[in-house]
Amino acid sequence: MKKLPFLLIVVILLAGCTAQQIQQAQKTAKGVLDDYLEEDQLTSDQVASGLKEALVKGITKGTNSASKVDGYLKNPKIAIPFPPDVQKVAHKLRDLGMGSQVDKFVTTLNRGAEEAAKEAKPIFVNAIKGMTVQDAWGILKGEDDAATTYLRGKTFDQLKSKFQPVMQKALDQTNATKYYSDLVNTYNKIPFIEKVNPDLNDYATNRALDGLFTLVAQEEEKIREDPVARTTDLLKKVFAQQD
Repeated sequence: MKKLPFLLIVVILLAGCTAQQIQQAQKTAKGVLDDYLEEDQLTSDQVASGLKEALVKGITKGTNSASKVDGYLKNPKIAIPFPPDVQKVAHKLRDLGMGSQVDKFVTTLNRGAEEAAKEAKPIFVNAIKGMTVQDAWGILKGEDDAATTYLRGKTFDQLKSKFQPVMQKALDQTNATKYYSDLVNTYNKIPFIEKVNPDLNDYATNRALDGLFTLVAQEEEKIREDPVARTTDLLKKVFAQQD
């Protein structure tokens, strides 16, 4: 429908022209129309490439932010607290004057996440490569976090299985595992209490991944809503379609 006015104008202009003038006008019109279509339309490959570029951009910023010292700990949106299902451990230990040990554990827990985040980018990027053209078109017209939601739904389990050993290594390196074991063992020695032994790695991995996806979603939203955040011609062209 958008082409009709343009074509009508061409027909009207050609009326009454000589054969030579018509031939020249046809060449000119073809060039103008080609430019018009090239600027107005996106190929499926361009849409897919643009969305993948946006996700990689968001992931790069997100992982860089999360992997800095205090990237988790000092960011209230993604900071990892003492495991909620065993908060009674923290409360009881604080009552016993061990608040500093609890705080130290929370710090090392977040340090573990910050360390693990350094290894996350290539895992995420590899997952993005599997996005299909059909997925890309759907995401482009979706909600502000549609790409992040898609990525989470398609890759969370796979990412978790790959991320857990990285997280375990990071927890061990930052002594979070040791501190947690010490705290739980101390708590379990208290008379007449129900002993606890939750999976620290599973908890830390889930919370660390939640934090990364939160940061990626923030970057996706910026790219969708703020033209200034579209730092390449492809991003500008792709996301202009949703404005």
